[in-house]
Amino acid sequence: MLLDHPNDSNGYADPGVSGPALKRVEAARETLQKVFGYDDFRGQQARVIAAILNGDDVLTILPTGGGKSLCYQIPALMRPGFGLVISPLIALMSDQVQALKARGVRAERLDSSVSMNERMQLWDACRDGEIDLLYMSPEALNQSFVLDKLSRLPVNLVAIDEAHCVSHWGHDFRPEYRALGQLKGLFRDVPTLALTATADLHTRRDIKKALHIEDAVEIIDSFDRPNLSLRLMKRTGSAQKMILDMLRRQKNASGIIYSGSRDGAEKLARLLSSEGYKADAYHAGLAPKLREDRLKDFLADRTKIMVATIAFGMGINKPDVRFVIHADPPSSLEAYWQEVGRAGRDGKPASGVCLYSSTDLGWSLRRLGMRESETGADLSIQKQKALDFFQFVHNPDCRRKGVRRYFGEAAGENCGTCDNCLSRTRPVDAREAASILTSALHRLNGPRGRKKLIEHVLGKNPQDYGARQTTFGIAAQKGYKADFLADVLDYCQALGLIAEEMYDGKMPIVAIGDPEQVRAMWRGEIDINVRP
Repeated sequence: MLLDHPNDSNGYADPGVSGPALKRVEAARETLQKVFGYDDFRGQQARVIAAILNGDDVLTILPTGGGKSLCYQIPALMRPGFGLVISPLIALMSDQVQALKARGVRAERLDSSVSMNERMQLWDACRDGEIDLLYMSPEALNQSFVLDKLSRLPVNLVAIDEAHCVSHWGHDFRPEYRALGQLKGLFRDVPTLALTATADLHTRRDIKKALHIEDAVEIIDSFDRPNLSLRLMKRTGSAQKMILDMLRRQKNASGIIYSGSRDGAEKLARLLSSEGYKADAYHAGLAPKLREDRLKDFLADRTKIMVATIAFGMGINKPDVRFVIHADPPSSLEAYWQEVGRAGRDGKPASGVCLYSSTDLGWSLRRLGMRESETGADLSIQKQKALDFFQFVHNPDCRRKGVRRYFGEAAGENCGTCDNCLSRTRPVDAREAASILTSALHRLNGPRGRKKLIEHVLGKNPQDYGARQTTFGIAAQKGYKADFLADVLDYCQALGLIAEEMYDGKMPIVAIGDPEQVRAMWRGEIDINVRP
């Protein structure tokens, strides 16, 4: 069941929560005020808590900074026994446990840093009702003796944070998360709460199936982030130079820069440090202690800029991040929104900038193809998500409308702050240009390099063996320029009308993509609007 309600600020009094549920939420509000010091619930918190207190399984999608932790902390305090919380990061668990203890909540964590003697004491405390919340990593739950211990204890709810990691279709799939499905077999009558900031329909279905909560209530907040201004910029020359130019306009701001590789993160961090910025690199190749120290430095503002791979950011509680820059594009729109959403958690203006080039989509698809060959896995959904992201990149519509549409939310009004909304040029119908390019590929009877194809339709090289074709020079006759045709070609690739191949294993070339889609475009059934 999908509860699609307005993002009201007074959730406990909303008409969607009434009768016995309203009484339970009013009691939860007293706990909120007494233990956590907040006056009222935000967004969809009240709905989630009401469903958990009703004994329902819940899958909830709340934005970064939307207060997901209160959705399980409060019901755990109100129900007999203790709440079991699965969290992916030891540092995050440690921070939450310390914060809860400071408020008088009996919270503990069980991870690799806990000694055997401390573990025995912890199990006894859980048995004797001396624990309110127990945090564990998914790796710890893969141990049979841990599951055996838990099965004999009074667990009152199971909360799985960053639940997109459960799904094969999620942007940060982790195999150890997949094993969490066995928890429902141990705690059949205990509500399961799966929480994440981003998940499309495919991912939501897969999460529920993997966790055996197929009938879970879905409570989804708006994906809109009004304080975020979004820009997607085609790389012109060096990405490092573009990033330095951006940073000079916000010299002392705190931010995250995502790099597609560990080496890229290291090199960019060194460059920024040499330019006087307090920057560090963060990736999975660093020793755990070094990663932890760098995270603490960033949270304490000793480091202003973290240059990181996707290994960084999940669950990071730093509200004053003013910008997120993608030096390389992410793998999907879910990954993009999860990562860019780490900016502006305090509600103040923040920016997200993503750099891309014409070669990025082809490289992403080839990499997925290699993984398919090596593992035998079907990665067709991941490939489609890569195409979806680059359709978002090239679409001239409002960026925030595009995000909302992708996640199944009503598009709403233009944001007025993104690069497309602020552009002085109006989108133009590019179907004719797309038809020229695809027709040329069809008549040339084989793939071509991007530059060669554009030169063909512009009639640049009379020595071209395709100079006799009717498509030779036709784009020039229509008044099209090379840069515009390159943008149209990129959009055609994102739409699947053009497919990229590798010539001699070295040079990317383009060919006709999905023939049915191409014919539909020739018939005028597919809109292609490009901002010149």
